[in-house]
Amino acid sequence: MTSTTPTAAQAAPAARHPAATPRPLNLSRTTATATRVLRQLSHDPRTIALLVLIPCVMLFLLRYVFDGSARTFDSIGASLLGIFPLITMFLVTSIATLRERTSGTLERLLAMPLGKGDLIAGYALAFGTLAIVQSALATGLAVWFLGLDVTGSPWLLLLVALLDALLGTALGLFVSAFAASEFQAVQFMPAVIFPQLLLCGLFTPRDTMHPALEAVSNVLPMSYAVDGMNEVLRHTDMTATFVRDVLIVAGCALLVLALGAATLKRRTP
Repeated sequence: MTSTTPTAAQAAPAARHPAATPRPLNLSRTTATATRVLRQLSHDPRTIALLVLIPCVMLFLLRYVFDGSARTFDSIGASLLGIFPLITMFLVTSIATLRERTSGTLERLLAMPLGKGDLIAGYALAFGTLAIVQSALATGLAVWFLGLDVTGSPWLLLLVALLDALLGTALGLFVSAFAASEFQAVQFMPAVIFPQLLLCGLFTPRDTMHPALEAVSNVLPMSYAVDGMNEVLRHTDMTATFVRDVLIVAGCALLVLALGAATLKRRTP
């Protein structure tokens, strides 16, 4: 008679991969992950400086590059106020997540009662906390120190800058799943960030582009981030277009985070 009881060898794969069954998002696990990431970052002052200070330094340089043309700074400063945080958060998040996987930390974490959703949400929460500090410093510097002329509320500028930073975090988490080394993670920047930078309307209005490029720009989230900043520059009150732009950027960030959780790998082969 043949026994149907699974042998130890048959049961071993399930024991080694308890995270194979999707787990619902858990607030305590997510918070614990965010706390761990923030604790690690607190011991890395260079990363903190990159996240918090580089956007401010870039805005400072931009202001005095156009020292003889304050109107030029006013026209592009707000857009770059959102673009700089997006780029820095993308770089740091993609490299940090990849380092967790290549070091084996990610595999050990997912062997615990920690789902992929908890991990991605924890990273988003940790880097989102830093994004708040980063966006607040950059917005305060641009508006109250560098004299960026804003028709609307500076708080709306801060909102868009924060959403851009969160979008950069989401994109960084997502692309880290497809990189095998930190160098490859950096190489994703020309593919993910540069096309959006060229087509977002920073250099020329999007409606003056070739129709094919305009159509592509209409599906890129950075385009709506720039449009939202421009709405704050031109209007005293919150407009329907601004609300649409903010919702699109926030929705793209949530969608990319969900894709990041779905494509997250335990380790790099």
